[in-house]
Amino acid sequence: MQSRLHFKYSYANAKRTSPQAQVNKCYLALRRIVSNQQTSIVNKHINNITVFCGANAGSSAIYQQQAQALGAHIAKRGARLIYGGGRVGLMGILADAVLAHGAEAIGVIPDFLQTKEIAHPNLTQTIIVSSMHERKMAMYNMTDAVIALPGGFGTMDELFEMLTWAQLGMHQKPIVLLNINNYYHHSKLQIGVMIQEGFLKADYARMIMFADTIEDAFTAIETYNPPDVEKWITPGKE
Repeated sequence: MQSRLHFKYSYANAKRTSPQAQVNKCYLALRRIVSNQQTSIVNKHINNITVFCGANAGSSAIYQQQAQALGAHIAKRGARLIYGGGRVGLMGILADAVLAHGAEAIGVIPDFLQTKEIAHPNLTQTIIVSSMHERKMAMYNMTDAVIALPGGFGTMDELFEMLTWAQLGMHQKPIVLLNINNYYHHSKLQIGVMIQEGFLKADYARMIMFADTIEDAFTAIETYNPPDVEKWITPGKE
């Protein structure tokens, strides 16, 4: 039976709260999460895997095939899928594959996207939130590792916010881009440009891993050794 949870959040209250107060609230929430994080992911059993992916299926059948294969692989490993909660595009294909192979799929979706992304009706659990940021926070809080399938702006937004939190020292969770059909080739090149032009430290680039196959993606997750970088936000210090 599907479980549906609602995160309590009031748009009316948000309107009465200053933007700075809302930022401070998010910051404090992230600080609490930081204090509970383990210092290393190495050799940790991966129970929950967040997958960012498109609400479209893509122009080539290989994207759909690999989304289905990833879902089957997650189930085979006895892991749980955390994703955006939709039933269309790669999102739906991925979740259907996980469920078809007997594993759990948990969707996190903002209430205003339930019709646009068409919420999946058969998930193990659906968590309904009030904003895109709450969606990312919920997925972040539940996951042990992140895999990005091909997707559009939404996928990039989710991916790079997770990376930014890693850069800020908020977590050490492995993040892998599944480079299906060379989809993320130019993203990898752009990271090189960021380093070359002095906008990204080379060590930080290790926080984002690229894999050409599903097996390689899980190998990268299991062997991930977080870079030793200076934390911009340190637990216990103001």
